[in-house]
Amino acid sequence: MGRSFLYKGIGKTFVCKYFACNRTVCSRIVSGLITGSLLMGLYGCGATENTTVSDTQKQESSQEDLEPVTFTFYNADGMEDTWTDPVAQKITEKTGVTLKIDYPADASDNRIALMVATGEYPDLVFAKGDAPTLIQNDALIDMSDLIDEYGPNIKKLYGDEYENLRYSSDDPSIYQLCSDKVQEETLETSGTAQLQWAVLQENGYQIPYTLDEYTQMIRDYMVKYPTINEKPTIGISIACSDWHWYTMLSNPSGFIANGSPDNGQWIVDEDKEEVYYKHAADGQKEYYEWLNEIYNEGILDPEFATQTHEDYIMKIADGRVLGLLDKDWDYANAEVSLRSEGQDERTYAGLPVTIDESVKCPSLKQRSLAVGWGIGITKSCKDPVRAVKFLDWICSDEGQILLNWGIEGVNYYYDENGKRCITEEDLEVSKSDTNYSERTGVGFRVYPFPSYGNEAVDSTGNSYSKSSRNVVKESYDEMEKEALKAWNADMLIDIFPQKEEFEKENYSPLWSLTLPDELNQILSNLNDIAWKGLIDCIVCKPEDFDAKWDEMQQKLKTVGLKKADQEMTALLREEISRRE
Repeated sequence: MGRSFLYKGIGKTFVCKYFACNRTVCSRIVSGLITGSLLMGLYGCGATENTTVSDTQKQESSQEDLEPVTFTFYNADGMEDTWTDPVAQKITEKTGVTLKIDYPADASDNRIALMVATGEYPDLVFAKGDAPTLIQNDALIDMSDLIDEYGPNIKKLYGDEYENLRYSSDDPSIYQLCSDKVQEETLETSGTAQLQWAVLQENGYQIPYTLDEYTQMIRDYMVKYPTINEKPTIGISIACSDWHWYTMLSNPSGFIANGSPDNGQWIVDEDKEEVYYKHAADGQKEYYEWLNEIYNEGILDPEFATQTHEDYIMKIADGRVLGLLDKDWDYANAEVSLRSEGQDERTYAGLPVTIDESVKCPSLKQRSLAVGWGIGITKSCKDPVRAVKFLDWICSDEGQILLNWGIEGVNYYYDENGKRCITEEDLEVSKSDTNYSERTGVGFRVYPFPSYGNEAVDSTGNSYSKSSRNVVKESYDEMEKEALKAWNADMLIDIFPQKEEFEKENYSPLWSLTLPDELNQILSNLNDIAWKGLIDCIVCKPEDFDAKWDEMQQKLKTVGLKKADQEMTALLREEISRRE
């Protein structure tokens, strides 16, 4: 199976949290290149107040002990980091700390299991879904007392969420500082399905809200334009030959058929506080029957089950794929290519598509902080006090601004009104340099460290994040502005059901919960059956669909479907009770 990937773009970090380990599969964002329009949106000014940065703020979390120290850090979602870029050097200058970073070599790398087997651990670790393995083997220390003494900025950053960092009701230890952004609002979304702007233009920017409307637009466009750029037009493409089946075959079914936000492979009935394995839940059959229909009609890419992800991206970059069932981080590099060739109309609009009018798109629904994944300090750490002080500095205003914005006078400046703005030189370079983040360090390490979200502002009134509401609005390109005018909207998210239409969940997303080993194994077995079974249901003849679906359901039952639902329901209720 594939491991997770990470790409840190300008001011933003996109993370793949699929395949948390060989047993646990989660549904989270996979990283990709930031699109051209998004890049531009990350450089605006972040505040409206007439304020300036005080010396106190800049020095607020300086550590007393700046003696050089190197901490080893294993990042399960990481990539190569030589710690030589300007931001890394500034971090060392401010804290005395250098990080020697390790990360998985490939998909088969099971480093956490090796650590447990040998008893050899790095100083710091981000283990994703394997954290429970470390905790069960007493590999992570309880940071509670150290934070009480040395972590005022940690407590300030997490605020009311701080107590939710505790492991469980029975074990109130704090083993990890979670990587989920605190005070984050969804201001940009690729929705539940995507459609080329060219197709929307052809339809006078009419918004397809249902699968029927979405399909008809694609069908009509294919008839009128059977080729694009001298290649056959593809109605909808997905890639399911590796772990991407989670992002393109599994995830959309929950969003579109059930109106369910991302809870990994689970659907939650919030009224009953009950959990169901996704592909045995109500509504799922109808969604995959739709995929069967469009496959047999020739709208769904006939190579969807076998093509590599690279093949999929290449087709998108050709400009001939009209619709996607994906997330923008996954195809963003193809959009960069399209824009560089002047084919902006072949990039994609995120849409609030659901199976019918009775289902409400959940893209903007507010979620509780996902506290299950984060950075921990291991029992092998050479200096736990220094490590906590370092993490506390990361949580300070000084640390957060440096990680998100870079170095003052080089990457950003403050205007006469105290607004934090990107420098013109840095803006121009960043638009043409896809390695900007790695080279400069700007935004490169925001994840998986603790971080403020886009709703949080520092003591000067400037946003810590480069994706604040004003900056996102300033980022829109001419095509998006044209759509906004047609929609009479202020932001692209205005066409979606708004967050006020949903109740905020009172539990962490289920992908982040700690699962017992036996339940992990059952989930793995369920996923193996669903992966193959769903593809079989799509590629069969329409008259065989019901039989194929029933066959898959029966197989799911034989590997523990009922037990999985019951145990996940118990975990959900425990999580809700813990937060009350």
